[in-house]
Amino acid sequence: MSGHSKWATTKHKKALIDAKRGKMFAKLIKNIEVAARTGGGDPGGNPTLYDAIQKAKKSSVPNDNIDRAVKRGSGADSGGADYQTIMYEGYGPNGVAMLVECLTDNRNRAAMEVRTAMTRNGGTMADPGSVSYLFSRKGVVIVPSDGLTEDDVLMAVLDAGAEEVNDLDGSFEVVSEPGDLVAVRTALQDAGIDYDSAEVQFVPATQVQLDAEGATKIFKLIDALEDSDDVQNVYANFDVSDEVMAEVG
Repeated sequence: MSGHSKWATTKHKKALIDAKRGKMFAKLIKNIEVAARTGGGDPGGNPTLYDAIQKAKKSSVPNDNIDRAVKRGSGADSGGADYQTIMYEGYGPNGVAMLVECLTDNRNRAAMEVRTAMTRNGGTMADPGSVSYLFSRKGVVIVPSDGLTEDDVLMAVLDAGAEEVNDLDGSFEVVSEPGDLVAVRTALQDAGIDYDSAEVQFVPATQVQLDAEGATKIFKLIDALEDSDDVQNVYANFDVSDEVMAEVG
């Protein structure tokens, strides 16, 4: 998992300083709006909203934008869209299994954009259920290293239900069952350990090891998918070594 996770974490940090910043902000704001609509506008009683707000703040989304998203989602302000979650399944180059999670107010547009990105970049769509069985829903917390050791993080979360802690070289990934995510996040806070994000993700059971050529192709496909405003998350079961990461930049 570490190669894929490290790539995703690095990409997120890079997006903060490049042209994709605005697009990333829009997706973080959409997360907040949907969380507020689903569980109410009080972060204290809605852990999903709390975590969506924290991630947005860590990514430097302005507080005004966050507040407006909460109000739209909770119904305090008008103008919120009726977003639906849709999951598409497919395969990328080298047989990499992919789940494409969309938050959209237009199912036809989302389906067309996902299909176009896949077919133009060496991917193929798959029938529902033919890929999803390769993934499990897990709680994932990303903790910046900031002088911490793996043992520091492990000791803080062990009794809260954490299953594993992975070193991503610059940050740690804490994996748990989805139901233990809030307990793990709270345990980190109680220990005075800062974190970048806490959310439920789809984690692959096995990974396809990619060389530089394969990695370049899959990165290009994921970039094309994430370029769609409807695509919220892309999960894939590839792994890349540090050497390949360095080679493809």
